[in-house]
Amino acid sequence: MSIVVNLTKAKTIAHEKRRLKRAEEFKPHDDIIAKQIPGADATAAETARAEIRTRYATLQTNIDNASTVDALKTIYDDANLGT
Repeated sequence: MSIVVNLTKAKTIAHEKRRLKRAEEFKPHDDIIAKQIPGADATAAETARAEIRTRYATLQTNIDNASTVDALKTIYDDANLGT
């Protein structure tokens, strides 16, 4: 028996996981900026946020450009989106 994966739906799921993972990485930096925590460096937090945005923009492009389920799975696994 063969399993057929809908690549479009698989990409949608990968994007949902990407958004969740990105939000998780943003949270501590968002807290520093939003709460203006004393002793915390807001500039460093914004620098970290910029790096996260860049990394996830590249990931989004890679997901969109995946032409096979295997390529999408590699991108998904390499980005640790399943964790």
